[in-house]
Amino acid sequence: MDLVVVSLEAWDGVWRRNQHLVAGLMRLDQRLRVLFVEPPTDPLHAAMGSGQPRRGRGLRRGPAVPGVADGALWLLEPTKWLPRRVDPHVDERWARQVLRAARSIEMTDPVLWVNDPTGSLLVEATHWRSLYDVTDDWTLAPRTPAERDRVVAQEQVLLDRCDEVVVCSPALAASKGAARPVTLVPNGVDAEAYLAQHARPADLPTGAVALYVGTLHGDRLDVELCEATSRALVGFGTLVLVGPDALEAQQRSCLAASGVVALGARPSSDVPAYVQHADVLIVPHVVTPFTDSLDPIKLYEYLASGRAVVSTPVAGFRDVDDTLVVVTDAVSFPSAVVRAIRRPRASAGPAAARAAVHDWALRVDRFATLLQDLRSRGATA
Repeated sequence: MDLVVVSLEAWDGVWRRNQHLVAGLMRLDQRLRVLFVEPPTDPLHAAMGSGQPRRGRGLRRGPAVPGVADGALWLLEPTKWLPRRVDPHVDERWARQVLRAARSIEMTDPVLWVNDPTGSLLVEATHWRSLYDVTDDWTLAPRTPAERDRVVAQEQVLLDRCDEVVVCSPALAASKGAARPVTLVPNGVDAEAYLAQHARPADLPTGAVALYVGTLHGDRLDVELCEATSRALVGFGTLVLVGPDALEAQQRSCLAASGVVALGARPSSDVPAYVQHADVLIVPHVVTPFTDSLDPIKLYEYLASGRAVVSTPVAGFRDVDDTLVVVTDAVSFPSAVVRAIRRPRASAGPAAARAAVHDWALRVDRFATLLQDLRSRGATA
């Protein structure tokens, strides 16, 4: 089977849902070939900000993945030369580039897996069997009216026309399943990686550490709460952030001024070591309709570590029944983190063992069944 995956994230060292699932599927079926479509680069936007402008790397062979056949993975990184307000046909050009890439590697009748709503253009342009995997409700994210209208229209195409819709959270199951059947496949954790013991990372500050792991983005991370928590921790420990940095420059400066240590992105294979050697794991997230749609991967990773967790009342964490997890509002959050960091560490054993019930391998098996069902249906009319 051939699979075209339209992803919201690049294939890099920070593995998220798409990479865990796609790699697992390729390990299960050594005949599976995947064209993984990454987000396009935006040289103009980078030039106007603090980024480094570059063109997309185009079509290329993917990196070696343990257990995956050589040549099974292809990556496509397009280039977005102009903003949509200047070039109203930018998405159509993107879709044509994806189709050309698929043809060039002789993918004539693949299954289409859409994570980025822009993939709706491929649903409209082809007769490929299609699956929409909803991991974030971008219709609820704070965006400009034009951007929101675009996402709403594209998602409606996906909900109306895709053969299968998968969601990662109960909230998404309720909202996206109101008008059509959907399948709930939650996120997961690499249980084996958390059962192993890892050495303390050399770049973790000395002393006690309150750790956040995840992408640093204003849609999720409560920057002011991080500042307040860091100030409350003076004399008790250090607040450390590990993950890709998508913050604005001013937010980044405010965090540094309050004593927060931001280490940047780390390969997913290194994350268990950071989590295991934290004294308390934190989730200082804003609580919004958008964050309520999520199923945080860090929920499963945090629980697998056996460490104490302090979270704002966001989806996933507020619903879990576990003595390790303290859920509190933003006002009480800093003091709750201080209390947790001063307590002796909990034992990691039982929590790590329970991670097996959320292992990515189980999610891969579910997706393999869904994709096989799509394959057996034949092309859509």
